[in-house]
Amino acid sequence: MKKTDYLWGLLSGILLVLSFPDFDFEFLVWISLVPLFYALEGKTPWNSFWLGFLTGFISFLGILYWIIVAVHNYGNVPLIPSLLILLLLVGYLSLYVASFAFLYRLIQIRLGLQTILLAPLLWVSLEYLRSFFLTGFPWASLAYSQYINLPFIQLSEVTGIYGPSFMILLVNTCLFTILHQWSKKTFPLREVAMTGLLLFGSLVYGYWRMGIVDRQALQSPALKIGLVQGNIDQSIKWDESFQKETMKIYERLSYKVADKKPDLIIWPETATPFFFQDAKEFQPIVLDIPNKTGAYLLFGTPSYKIERGKIHHYNSALLLSPAGEVLGKYDKIHLVPYGEYVPLGDYISLGSLGEGIGNFKPGKEIFNFTLPKGKFGVLICFEIIFPDLCRRFVKAGANFLVTITNDAWFGKTSAPRQHLTIATFRAVENRVFIARAANTGISALIDPVGRIFKEGKIFTEEAMNGTIGLSKERTFYTLYGDVFAWLCSGISVILLGLAVRQKRGHHKKPEA
Repeated sequence: MKKTDYLWGLLSGILLVLSFPDFDFEFLVWISLVPLFYALEGKTPWNSFWLGFLTGFISFLGILYWIIVAVHNYGNVPLIPSLLILLLLVGYLSLYVASFAFLYRLIQIRLGLQTILLAPLLWVSLEYLRSFFLTGFPWASLAYSQYINLPFIQLSEVTGIYGPSFMILLVNTCLFTILHQWSKKTFPLREVAMTGLLLFGSLVYGYWRMGIVDRQALQSPALKIGLVQGNIDQSIKWDESFQKETMKIYERLSYKVADKKPDLIIWPETATPFFFQDAKEFQPIVLDIPNKTGAYLLFGTPSYKIERGKIHHYNSALLLSPAGEVLGKYDKIHLVPYGEYVPLGDYISLGSLGEGIGNFKPGKEIFNFTLPKGKFGVLICFEIIFPDLCRRFVKAGANFLVTITNDAWFGKTSAPRQHLTIATFRAVENRVFIARAANTGISALIDPVGRIFKEGKIFTEEAMNGTIGLSKERTFYTLYGDVFAWLCSGISVILLGLAVRQKRGHHKKPEA
């Protein structure tokens, strides 16, 4: 391979980084993979693998650099091991881009397949695999770079995030084809026409659906929300001597949002840094808030159950009525590996990266809380990044979603903004409002077209009020899930199977 090939791969990685928050040059994603395609031209599958790995490594390193902040600054892991953890994660995620490049060239060579649909099919299949393989980590999927591009992302109500990712790859492949054939003084009219028609159609569909959904939102029953952002420093969050001060902060901010008479007040994940279920000193303070404000109170808290003589800890959310009754409890289902539990922890003693309780147990079932006006589901922390999990709450009857999180772990990095923008897609996919309460920010309200119509600042105390609507609509994605991703994956597997059976293509031998 030539040195310039590595430079092309490097350039694609840089363009991908710039496409995501906090840079937010989202238009760059539409050309970000053109340099990589240029580098892959004529290469063997294994050479393509390493070029793809380079692009993936640069992009994921630039997007996920904040992992080292969470692990080192707040997980109390030494700097060198923290760096190794970051590099291992980035290396693992880079394998997906490397596999994409490998399979792309393998199928091209073995089958002589030149369609511009090949790259989108493979990319979507691998993004989908990344969403669940080894517990899943679908952060930085291509579609998430387009959270600002509201008309374009509306097709997510049918395809999930994989439709926008497909279109992004299609445009990249089409642009490369135009440039590649330009030197041969030909023009790929068929490819350009197909890409233009699909892109135009998705935008027309997006504008049309935004108008309909906005009108429906205005006509839906209203619910007043109060979001409380305590801004509790992670370094003292679990300090027992600071518990009383923490409760005073939440009490003061709750009474502040109560001035506008909200129906529901929401605190962040583990807002009570103690077991609420038996904290006799602090229970009266918490129970007094819904009683005095007349609002329902949702808050995050650690909890535990004794099962078969063994104590199991859970990351939970509780709902209190104005009368101080506990109306329900949700235990977080999808935990953070090494943050909230240690894989194979019952057999291998590695400890946990997080402070506080130790290993959590996952919840076992979807649970929707009930208010007089409707139902809602709660996603705790990074559960919001899993589309299939979120849709299950809405399919089970939720009229809106709440996500509570503690993003203090991320520090002043791009992670809180990335985390927030991911939530906008859950709103579009399910056509529901989303209320987000974050300990240090960014707390926000999101409407069913993915518009962040109210948000606070980061690392400040916030007492935010807003009104959301209660949706009864059930989208195709809510009802049927990742059908589009399954379709792409099925076609990709068939093509791969044919390529494996085919000993050799009939095209020019690729260069070494």
